[in-house]
Amino acid sequence: MIEDLSKEFARYKTLGLNAMAQVPDSRLHEIIGPDGNSMAVLVQHISGNLRSRFTDFLTSDGEKPWRNRDSEFESLDNSRRELEEIWARGWSVLENELAHLTDDDLLRQVYIRGEAWTVHGALARSLAHVSYHVGQMVSLGRVLCSGDWRWLTIPKGKSEDFNQKMAREKIS
Repeated sequence: MIEDLSKEFARYKTLGLNAMAQVPDSRLHEIIGPDGNSMAVLVQHISGNLRSRFTDFLTSDGEKPWRNRDSEFESLDNSRRELEEIWARGWSVLENELAHLTDDDLLRQVYIRGEAWTVHGALARSLAHVSYHVGQMVSLGRVLCSGDWRWLTIPKGKSEDFNQKMAREKIS
């Protein structure tokens, strides 16, 4: 189970990074609507959340006293390189924790904002949170790239081609 969750987290890490990679530097901080978030803000928030939740995951509350969640939604003038470093820091904390967990830990209890969760529940919650925001990154990236977007998943109208390719690879 931990291995499956780790693979799914890795998939979203890559998807988010690949979405950000396509956005021009000049548009990383752009907000396209009222109360929207920029690509940079989404990176800051996902990273801040991962660092807080998974630092001392089994032994301390997932909402750390040092975290300032509201500041994650403030637009800073981070360069692409700085954003990639912020992204990597958050994911590194998660990956380090996942590397030390075993399936025997899944029913252990952890806390998030004082609320008890099983490790399994906390991981599922975090995966859902990450996938939600990475989905926002992908949608935002498609808008900001103005027609120059390279599909990160199966392109529209190409499902059958993809299925045939997968079937051929399975036979090989």
